[in-house]
Amino acid sequence: MTYVDTSNISAQMFVTVLLFLLVIAPLFSLAILRFFQGKKKAGFSLIGAGGGVYAIFQTIMIIFFR
Repeated sequence: MTYVDTSNISAQMFVTVLLFLLVIAPLFSLAILRFFQGKKKAGFSLIGAGGGVYAIFQTIMIIFFR
């Protein structure tokens, strides 16, 4: 069994990842729900919003935590 060493993660990075996960995961979950409800336009817009937030997250991670 292997363990992941998380001692090198700063508090700022942990909070940043946590906040973005609290935004990205619900967007994709709501998109799946909208697809099951038959609302394809709303589902695709939520997936697009989730992708946009993910792109912003990647940009922030590259700028501040590299």
